[in-house]
This record gives sequence, structure tokens and C-alpha cells, in this order.
Amino acid sequence: MKRPALRDEGLPESDAFEGAPHPREVFSLRGHSAAELTLLEAYRSGRLPQAWIIGGQEGVGKATLAWRFAKFLFANPDPRLPSVQNARDLSVDPNNASVRRVTSLSHGDLLLLRREWNSASKKHFSEIRMEDVRRALELFHHAAGEGGWRVCIVDCAEDLNRSGANALLKIVEEPPPKSLFLILSHRPARILPTIRSRSRMLLLEPLSPADVAGAIRDLGSPWSEHGPDLEAAAERSGGSVRQALRLLDSDRLALARRMDGLLGSLPAVDWREVHSLADRITPASALDDFESAIGSIFDWLDRQVRERADEGPHRLAPLAEVWEKAADAVREAEALNLDKRPLILSIFADLAAATGAARR
Repeated sequence: MKRPALRDEGLPESDAFEGAPHPREVFSLRGHSAAELTLLEAYRSGRLPQAWIIGGQEGVGKATLAWRFAKFLFANPDPRLPSVQNARDLSVDPNNASVRRVTSLSHGDLLLLRREWNSASKKHFSEIRMEDVRRALELFHHAAGEGGWRVCIVDCAEDLNRSGANALLKIVEEPPPKSLFLILSHRPARILPTIRSRSRMLLLEPLSPADVAGAIRDLGSPWSEHGPDLEAAAERSGGSVRQALRLLDSDRLALARRMDGLLGSLPAVDWREVHSLADRITPASALDDFESAIGSIFDWLDRQVRERADEGPHRLAPLAEVWEKAADAVREAEALNLDKRPLILSIFADLAAATGAARR
């Protein structure tokens, strides 16, 4: 069987931040030692669950952890090995032959499910399609090519369409031996309940500003050379390395401060300022600004839900509903190439209504 290509050289990768190393190329992990130890202990016990949902906000390190675990498994295919039993974390030798094949996406038993490149529109599809899932998972119907583990990384579950999620469920329900599914999710509660029930949940907390700054320094040049701007971006990142990388541009940092002002005033809305914001971030040439603004909104919603968790579901429900509505609307706008200006206005109207309702 000809296995599906994991990457077309030269094309942008939907699961990477432009200009930064892909998570599979990163060999350090900040702030998640407990989660890392959970995976390590499960593996060396000989009772490794075959499906994991690794949850947490965007940019917190889910993908880095998943790739780190995949590299460890391929480098140490038997949990009884001394290198596993004596390990303190999931560190691996970058020069290990199996690890090199993982970082180059050429390992025969590795699958990656992510949004693929649409050669017609010259951008990524807005979702992971059913045909992507079925084509990739054909590998699980055959013996492992290298006689060890077969690993599938899904980045991320929110990008699966309904049919794709159901196709994934079929093999997660009855996986072949020595198969591992690492399903990344920004919002695990939105994953199909049947997939959640067959997976072990591992939730990652937001990183501290120090860990965010350290993770960016670990990426090397040019990201590590931003000096004071790096520290400022880390402080405002909400615990997300990806958001901090966005903020390393001075214009982007100014946009983040602008978003802070608008979001911090809710449920009151300065509609003149919102219209001005929409004029700036919705032209086709301002895609990065649009993504940064949307990221700020979802980070703000995430903080609201976390900080107000003790207020009970009835107060948090309006925030959760606007989160899901906004996420669906953004996805639809991207898929259908819709005008994003009405979307921004609608999101702020919904935010104002939800914030007001959550206070009652």
C-alpha cells in the first residue's frame, strides 16, 4: 500500500506558526513536567491507553508534547527498555534515526491529520475532511511497517468535520495493537462524546510568562532576539506561546492593547471603535491582524470561563455559547470566503449580550 504523503515540500503547514520551527522540530518543553510524567508513567507501566485527548488553549504546548511523546515511542519501542524505565522525562536524542524520520515526516508508522493545502484556492482547507481521515487511517489496517508502534497525531480535533470525526471514531473504538492516537483539542468538550469516552484526557494549563518567554528563546534566532519586546509579549500572551509570537510585532502588540480595551469594557461597546477595528482587520491584506484579533477574543473568553468557574454553569453558559457561535462563524467565513466585517460586528454584539447575561 502506498502511504499518504504527510507533507508536500515547500507548502505552508496548517499546524505551524509561520517562520517558527514546527512543534515536531522542537526538543524542549516548558511548564508541563507533570503532564509529561503522566505519559511516561503510562507507557512504562505497559498499560498505555491507545487514545489520548491533549487539551488546552491554543499555543500552550499541546502539539510540542504530542510530538515529543511520539519521538520517544519510536526511539524506545519497548517500555521494558532501561532507557524507558530510567527516564525522567520524554527527552530523546535528536540524532536517533527514528527521531530524525519523525522530524522529517518520513517515518513509515506516523500519521498526521491536519488541514491540508487546497491547491485550487492556494490556502488550507477550513477543516479536516472525511477523505483525509479515511485515506490516512488505511495504514491502521496493515501491520506496522517497522514492527513497532503506529502513531496518529490529530491537530486539531476542532478542525475535523462531522464525517471525519465519525471516521476517526471507528478506528479509535477498535484500534489495532500498539496503536496510539494523540488528539489535540483547544476545547475538548466539543469532541464527540463517543471519542471522549474512549480516550484518556490530559489537560494542559496556560504557561507562566517566564515559561512563555523561555519557550520562545528555545526557538532560537530570530525569535530569541526580541529583548524587552519578548518579555512584554510573554506577559500579555495569556499563557500561549503562539499568541506571544503574534505579539512580537509592535503593530500587533498595539492591536492587542486595543482589543484589551474593547473586551475589558464589555458589556459596554464603543461601536465607533469596533467599526474602526473592523475596517483595519477585515481586508484580505490584513489576514494576520484578523487572526490576532480573533485569537485575543478567544483568549479573553477562555480567561473569563477559568476565572469565573466557581459562579456555576448558569452564569458561564452564555459565554460558552458565544464562544461556540463565534468559532463556527469564523470557520464558515474562512470556508466560504465571506466578508469578515459583519462577522466582527456580530461577534461584539454577541459578546456584549453574553457578558451582560453572565452578570445577571
